[in-house]
Amino acid sequence: MISRAGSRENEFVPRIINPVRIKRAVFFTGEAELRKSIRILEANLPWLRAEILSDPFSAMQATSEEAVLFLCDDAGLAILDSDKIRRQNPNAVFALLSYQTFIQCSPPQAARQRYPYTAKADLVFAVNKSDLPPSRIIPSIVRAAEDLLNIRKYSQARRFIFHIVDDEPRWFSQFLPVLYGIIGQRADIIITRTYEETLNFIFGVEEESQIPARDYRSHGKGDDVICLIADIFFPRGANLQCSAGRDLIRLMNKFYPRVSVIIASKAPEAHELKDLGFVLPKGDPDSLERLRDYILNLTGLGDFLIFDEAGREVRRAKNIHDICRILLEAEKDTTQGRELCKILERYGEEDRFSTWLYMHSYRELGDRLRPRRSHGRQLITLLKRNLLSEIARMERTPLLLGDRKIFNLDDLRAAIRTLDPETIQPYSDNDILSCWLDRRGYPELAEELRPIHGSGLGLSRTLAQTIEKWIGLYKEKDRRL
Repeated sequence: MISRAGSRENEFVPRIINPVRIKRAVFFTGEAELRKSIRILEANLPWLRAEILSDPFSAMQATSEEAVLFLCDDAGLAILDSDKIRRQNPNAVFALLSYQTFIQCSPPQAARQRYPYTAKADLVFAVNKSDLPPSRIIPSIVRAAEDLLNIRKYSQARRFIFHIVDDEPRWFSQFLPVLYGIIGQRADIIITRTYEETLNFIFGVEEESQIPARDYRSHGKGDDVICLIADIFFPRGANLQCSAGRDLIRLMNKFYPRVSVIIASKAPEAHELKDLGFVLPKGDPDSLERLRDYILNLTGLGDFLIFDEAGREVRRAKNIHDICRILLEAEKDTTQGRELCKILERYGEEDRFSTWLYMHSYRELGDRLRPRRSHGRQLITLLKRNLLSEIARMERTPLLLGDRKIFNLDDLRAAIRTLDPETIQPYSDNDILSCWLDRRGYPELAEELRPIHGSGLGLSRTLAQTIEKWIGLYKEKDRRL
């Protein structure tokens, strides 16, 4: 293939973190509000087939090889034979949407003791008629189930997991929609609710003494985690104790210092750990907005921020073009250049560059740079050479949208306006549009398109209007289109 510039084109390979999608959702509930939420799934997840089953016999007869999510209320899950259903549906995930206040605010051991049916669920969430209506959280439940299935059985992606550690379903049910709105299809979320479960997920062991000193990265999923969001009080053994959170955060800082840590707690003990993570007072009115700001700024999902040792922001980059300009500054033999070079060297040691590249869809580049341990000017030269090479490569990498080759925003706008919506929809469903835009240096537009889903002319119209808006904004900034 020959591009417009007369040079060989490159193939664009989007990053798909969940190779297996949940295509079927089965509601087994008598709760009217839960049953009504099927409309939300139909409107927001058009690739999903949702159905309501009214009797346990129908649920027991469900058989499928594809990924299926069973959405149950308390009464529904209590009467289902989940073991039989799992045998007939090897890719089944069970989610309990509980109205029971005790279950919403209790660790799993206590909930199972009083309500044994909760042990059947892979995921437990809190719903009610006031601040946690099913319509608000239901799309996030589908996504959490999909993430869980891929992490357990299918996903080969590295370092794309936000790990939530909290024993109370009510709290993570509140902020899960916010978190998914931020990360889109760029990362997965896993939820663990006890110290033992968390230790097993991160390190693949039952006790701290079993963590291998040298090859710990090859055990568990710790090397996949990019952010830990943890309470400090959660079960360890039979007891609820703050040492569980304290020891977990200490272990993460020891073995995975690159992982951003959010300590979600109002307990006084949380402030004792403020040097090891960002303390987020759980339940404060502005806590979800603060969570959003922290995640965007410090986990690689937003701008690339550079802080000095005093914690002051000294540079900000929105794309790899901006990062290259910062590298040029660091090359200068000046006091400012040498100070910037020293900061960037620390960032290289902490894998900050590769983490940001991963989260902005440059997976191959992140893999190439991550094992390199250069220092000083050698590091700057290495980064600059690889980033400039990627910029040049993307100039010759079109997005194939149906039968169209998209090289710039004008091409994209024209294609969205004229192609059949059914052709466009999969690119929106899987964040492929945002992935390509991120790599082409348009992260702001990618961010705004990421949560847009739907079908038909409504989807095409929304996408086209958003692209049109950003074309105007980029022209105002005198950016190349």
